[in-house]
Amino acid sequence: MNSSEVHYAFLVIDTHADTPQRFLDEGWDFAAPLGTGMLSLDAAKAGGLDAEFFAIWVEPKYSGEYASRAFELMEAVREQAHRHRERMRLCRTPKEILTARAEGRFAALMGIEGGHAIENSLDNLREFYKLGARYMTLTWSNSNEWADSSGDLDDPTVQHHNGLSKFGREVVREMNRLGMMVDISHVSDKTFLDVMETTAAPVIASHSSCRALTNAPRNLTDDMLRAIAKNNGVVMVNFYSGFLSDAWRKARYAQEPERAAAYAELNARCVAEKRLPFFHEELAIDRRFAALIPPVPLDALIDHFDHIAQVAGIDHVGIGTDFDGISAMPAGLHSAADLPKVTAALMARGYTPEQMQKLLGGNLMRVLNDVQDLAAKWRAKEAATSPR
Repeated sequence: MNSSEVHYAFLVIDTHADTPQRFLDEGWDFAAPLGTGMLSLDAAKAGGLDAEFFAIWVEPKYSGEYASRAFELMEAVREQAHRHRERMRLCRTPKEILTARAEGRFAALMGIEGGHAIENSLDNLREFYKLGARYMTLTWSNSNEWADSSGDLDDPTVQHHNGLSKFGREVVREMNRLGMMVDISHVSDKTFLDVMETTAAPVIASHSSCRALTNAPRNLTDDMLRAIAKNNGVVMVNFYSGFLSDAWRKARYAQEPERAAAYAELNARCVAEKRLPFFHEELAIDRRFAALIPPVPLDALIDHFDHIAQVAGIDHVGIGTDFDGISAMPAGLHSAADLPKVTAALMARGYTPEQMQKLLGGNLMRVLNDVQDLAAKWRAKEAATSPR
């Protein structure tokens, strides 16, 4: 089988896209023509992408409205699935993903990005699960009241917890009980260690790359990769150029004064209009400046897949693009339609069809199965021991 045959023969899953912001704030339609964003129904079909986890990400600026904003984003995804029900299906289980693929429909799933969305409430966590969330990224770039993020450890104004708090451990255990995957992308190194001590189920990194190759705090060390392998979890490679190349990161930071001025201009305009800036407006600024930096070669992305496969093993690597949430991807990648190029590049390095089946979606399906099976066993045990 050549790389194209392999790519379209196997289930392809991406665990992270920020497209829900477009649904809610722009009124954007997922059936818009190819070329109008990184991810759409047409781009997914062209690129052989069978299933997507839509990130339910609430920007920290929505203080006091975290849960309500998350519910609105989830409803926006559900509305798209209903509007395009002949082409798209909202899924919650591996079986439903396979059914959607057999029906020729795109499988839409959801994950909460940032534990601040639950507003310190296990009831909110349970409600998100009932509405379809099948993972939660414990933090975004901001620490919350129960878990430290990698994004603000140097900020003395932020209260930190030396990893997970006692309640944070309760959150992890409740996610295990529900059957919701614990996502360690964005968390601090100490939070990661605390999670691995607490969880009874495999974890995921929904959109993280390798710190040994690119020194970004968001990336995972080799020790972390090995720990996730021991846990039988999976690391999904992020496509953002800033997590793939130290040279690109350095060039981006050199733009910081100009970017800050552009953000200030946007914020001033929004104050005059008595509203908060929309994410797509902020991302447009980032993309305008990112376009001035020479693109990272595709091989840089492939290096990160390769590194995880070598350190953790082929059973512990997958795809977590960060579509519609990033300002730049490697050369030749513009949307989900270009995903076959990744398969071709990996197979050019010697990856076999059997290995690609695991990387493209099989590994994530195994973890989701394991997490849900463990939760089902716990619920059965609870039912058997509860008073009648």
